[in-house]
Amino acid sequence: MSKTDFFDSVLQVARLIPYGRVSSYGAIARYIGSPRAGRMVGFAMNGSSSQKEFVPAHRVVNRLGILSGKRFFGGTNTMQELLESEGVLVKNDQIQNFEEVFWDPNIELRLD
Repeated sequence: MSKTDFFDSVLQVARLIPYGRVSSYGAIARYIGSPRAGRMVGFAMNGSSSQKEFVPAHRVVNRLGILSGKRFFGGTNTMQELLESEGVLVKNDQIQNFEEVFWDPNIELRLD
């Protein structure tokens, strides 16, 4: 898979994360068949603001629910504010109700 194809796949999955839910870099990487590429998912999220179609990059966090990508949102609290506006509880840069709001594409998008 080329870097462009990888990034396109990541962005397609990120666009599917429902309002008020979050996913993780690793879950997205596993879903697209690159389980060790969580960091590359982060790189795709960092560059997502240049996309023509909106990518809800604020809904992608690390595996512990920490807002590890918040520095890429222009302001120090922008990522948190976007998540809170969707009803996600955040305290000290960590999602408080992570298990409730976690959206795993490997489960949610599974073809039965």
